This record gives sequence, structure tokens and C-alpha cells, in this order.
Amino acid sequence: MTDSILILDDDPDVAMAARLLLRRRFGEVKAVHQPAQLWLELERTPPAVLLLDMNFSGGRADGGEGLAVLRQLMSRRDAPAVIMMTAYAEVALAVEAVKLGAFDFLTKPWDNAKLLATVEAALASRQPQAAGHGSALLGESAPMRELRAMIASVAPTEANVLILGENGVGKELVAEAIHTASRRSAATFLAVDMGALPESTFESELFGHRKGSFTDARSDRAGRFQAARGGTLFLDEIGNMPLANQAKLLTALERRQVTPVGADKPEAIDVRIVSATNLEEARLVDAACFRPDLLYRLNTIVLRVPPLRARRDDIVLLAEHYLRHYARQYGKAARPLDASAALALSQHSWPGNVRALRHACERAVILSASASYLPGDFGLDGEALSAAQPVPAAASASEALGLAERERAAVAAAMQRAEGNISAAAKLLGVSRAALYRKLEKHGL
Repeated sequence: MTDSILILDDDPDVAMAARLLLRRRFGEVKAVHQPAQLWLELERTPPAVLLLDMNFSGGRADGGEGLAVLRQLMSRRDAPAVIMMTAYAEVALAVEAVKLGAFDFLTKPWDNAKLLATVEAALASRQPQAAGHGSALLGESAPMRELRAMIASVAPTEANVLILGENGVGKELVAEAIHTASRRSAATFLAVDMGALPESTFESELFGHRKGSFTDARSDRAGRFQAARGGTLFLDEIGNMPLANQAKLLTALERRQVTPVGADKPEAIDVRIVSATNLEEARLVDAACFRPDLLYRLNTIVLRVPPLRARRDDIVLLAEHYLRHYARQYGKAARPLDASAALALSQHSWPGNVRALRHACERAVILSASASYLPGDFGLDGEALSAAQPVPAAASASEALGLAERERAAVAAAMQRAEGNISAAAKLLGVSRAALYRKLEKHGL
């Protein structure tokens, strides 16, 4: 199976629009217009992802044709990840398709950012090394696009990379993405929590030991540097290392060799070092906290992972991704995100970042008893909604931008909840139809 994408839609214009959009991000994208052509493509080069329309014959609108194709696909061992494409009136059928095994569904006309993100998530689901509960570096906000571009530039090199970011932003996912896109991807990716290594066993854990070198050394043991030979060694939480351990690590990196405890000669190491810390940069450059010479060895390239509050446009997209994941994991029916919940999620400050959002989504899937996900399902209520401080009249440009982002998220959520019905969406938002049209135009929705 390749990483290609196939589109099956009987409308050539729709198929062409999707193909042109996806080609800019994913490369090989093909389009066919009837199921017979699909089966031929599957015999030639099975795609990784299939965008499947619900109807193919004139006058058909019951979705039966698409579901029939989906059932046949799900019986194949080489079945692609299937994303159903449906009109607003067929959302109930699309939910049924997810129960049958479809990865996700999109309503037509689609939102370009959501289409790209859904296909990216579907591709990631086909990769055995995907981490973080099946998630990839999802998001179409400017900070995430910049981060992915940086990863693409840095990964093919051998440069050491230092990843900075708060707890829960996904620093290990970034490290894995670097490894996956590197020339070392066929070898080991090994993560080590440096702050959790006791000083007494630091050298043994990292550099290995020989049998009998200390009381519990009953056999020779390879250290993390040797175990990751040829691959990538991810040194997480380096900011929590004692200064004494920092000196030992620096010596290994400078000499490109380690000496196992109890050995009388060093061993060459062949690993790429990617490190990470949640330490503020002001403390990282403080010699009393972190050795400047070690920092120099680690920070050839610095990647900064944005906190979730700096990429609010991605919050609903991420939430929907995790809700789908946990619904499949717990055998729960797929259900939509209520507009009030989308607004609450977008407004929340998320001090725990993506990790906290993921846990909130798992909670919602387990506890929700309503037809759609509500703010309370995520542990967000009226108090949480009002937690965001009101912006004063003399608000800064960045604060004004934050308000615009929240308004856009609320409008998008209302349109989704109303399944594209302008009157219903306007009622949900408490505005007139004319005002909603202006907001849709303002935000490019």
C-alpha cells in the first residue's frame, strides 16, 4: 500500500477541486468517478486513503451506494482509510458509515482546512509508528504550519535539535516526526526522561554497564546510547537534570563515545540527539541552572512548540479528532459537538495544553449521555466559559485578534451544529440572518 490518496466522486468538478487542494500538501492524488474504476485502482496500487462519495447514480440520494462500497472495502485486508463525503442531509448516514468502519466523514461543500486535517489524520492512522493515541501534528493554524515546515527542513539533516515548549504541547510527537522524516527512520527512536534518572544510576542507564561492576549488575547491559545505535535518542526534560549529570552527558556528546560502567575502554556512539525541555528560556541560559557548553551542543536547531492558547483555531479540530478516537476505543456511537461546547473549548485557556484537551475529550466520550457533546461533558461549565478575562476597550492588537478567532470558532461551530442551515445557525448565535451572513463573509466561512 502506498501513501497515495484516491477520490471516488461521480461529479468531475467536485473530484477535481478536492484533487487540486490535496495535491499541494500530499503529492499523489487520483480521482475516479464510478465504483468499477475504484476496484481497478485497488488491484493496481491500493491507496492509503479513499475519499468516498455517498451516491453515484443520477437521482440517488439515499447513500446506499456509498455504504455498499464501504462494506465491500471493509472486507478487504488492504482496505484504505475511508473518509465519506456527504451532503448535509446525509449526516445520519455518514454516522452510520463510521460505525461500519469509515475513518471519518466530511460534509459538502467542505472546509479546506478541515479536509486537509482529516486526510492528514487518516494518513497518520495508517502508520504503525504513529504515537500520541493515533494523533499526528494536527492543526492548520499559522504556528502549526510553520512548525511542520521547520520539521521538514530540519529532519533530513544530522543536526541536533532542541525542542522548547510547555508541558502537554506534544514535544515528543515533534521529536518522533523529526525521526520519521529523517534518514534514520528505519532504526530505533528511543525516548529517555532525563529528569527521572537518579544520579546514582545515570551512567549505567545511559552508557551501560558490565557484569559485576556493582552489586545488582548480574549481566552486561547496553545503555540507551547503545540501544539507539543508528537511530534517534530523544532526551526529554533535560532542564531537570542535575549539573553533575549534565557534565557527564556533555563529555559523551563531545567525544562521541561512552564508557560503560566497569569497562576499561570507550565505545563509539552513532545516534542523532533530539532533546526537549519545558524550562523557560531565561532559565535555560542561566549558568546556575544549565551548563552553557551543553546547551551549545544541544541547540544547533531550536524548535518552539506553541501552547494551545496560541493556536485557538485548532482547538475544535483537535477535539473532534480525539472524540472520534475515544469513541472508537470505547465502542461509543459518534456524535456531534454542540455549538456551545465548541465555543467553550475554544475560549478555555488550556493550561495543560493538548494533553489536557485529550483527557477532557476522553472524559466526554465516557460520561456524555446527550445526543451531542455539551460543555459539561468536558468539565467546562458556565464558570469556565466566563474564565476568560474581558478585554478592555483599549485592547491590544493581539487581544483583538483573539476575539476574532473566538468569533470565527463560534460561527463555524454554529454552522456545523445547524448542518448549514443559516436560519438555525443564526438562532443558535442569537443574531439575525443578515448579521450571520456578514460574519460568514468576514471570516471566509
